[in-house]
Amino acid sequence: MSALPTSGSQHSLRHGDYSASVASVGASLRSLVHAGRDLVVPFDADEVRPAYRGATLVPWPNRVVDGTYSFDGADHRLPLTEPQRAHALHGLGSWLAFDAVDEGADFVTLEAVIQPQAGYPWRIGVSTTYSLGPEGLTQLVRARNESSSAAPFGTAPHPYLVAGSGPVDEWTLELPAERMLTVTAERLIPDRLVPVPEALDFRAPRTIGATEIDHAYTDLARDDRGTVAVRVRDAAGGGVEVTWDAACAWVQIHTADLSEGPSHPGHRSGLAVEPMTCAPDAFNAARYPFDTGLIVIEPGETAVASWRISELAPDETATIGVEAQEGHSQARPSPSPSPPLPVP
Repeated sequence: MSALPTSGSQHSLRHGDYSASVASVGASLRSLVHAGRDLVVPFDADEVRPAYRGATLVPWPNRVVDGTYSFDGADHRLPLTEPQRAHALHGLGSWLAFDAVDEGADFVTLEAVIQPQAGYPWRIGVSTTYSLGPEGLTQLVRARNESSSAAPFGTAPHPYLVAGSGPVDEWTLELPAERMLTVTAERLIPDRLVPVPEALDFRAPRTIGATEIDHAYTDLARDDRGTVAVRVRDAAGGGVEVTWDAACAWVQIHTADLSEGPSHPGHRSGLAVEPMTCAPDAFNAARYPFDTGLIVIEPGETAVASWRISELAPDETATIGVEAQEGHSQARPSPSPSPPLPVP
């Protein structure tokens, strides 16, 4: 009997030129490839997943500041899973073993239960389906409250996108956001919701360059179907996009800057694009003068969210690189819209 890989049971999906690998620990996207090209930063099956790379984040994404919050008249204290900043980071599902309950050549459905525990006294049944199609990889997350009282909830994915060869600095980002959440310098505690400053404004596609990004964006421009698209391209115009629907009003963008700097192989090797149903520290929604998007799941009810990762073919009409870096990027037609995301 062969040993179970470090990242859990492995599920291989294929459709046309797309292939993906999903690991059961954290219901994690381990790899996504189109025609031999990585679309996300992968990790090995027999490797402890690097931090939260590819994980499904439930029952909250991002941080709960100080690991404390009040909900429905009760105070709660979570374990501090980001000890260097003293916060509870990225939920309780990232290291759970998910079980495959349905599987085919191009899809897998995984399930796990978040049991009542210190700081989160609710039972949440989580089901997630990864499916490959001609438009790319879609992930659908369903969370059912199996407790007798209402529960706070949020979810997000954590892929690191790969536009092409070379570091993040050489890629072009298109991010249609009007506002951004500022944070404190050391502990990244949410502060104010502000219009996106020029240095972090990528509504007009431009080269990322040396810009360091680790911010949550909102007020996202949507197409006539309510879909948001964030795109990242290499110098040849090819790349990858993430799309999502109205369930996610926020997106965290991170240029993967590591404290070890360029000596670490993961430093600025991918761009984290995390569509989120809620803002950072949404469990403390009462602290903030804006809508954090916190979901409250009533007993027996289900919250649903989905997103899709797709390949972008090289655009021969695009002018990317030096001109974009100097603020003179030329307009280019947007890709044809992807088919709508699945309706729950």
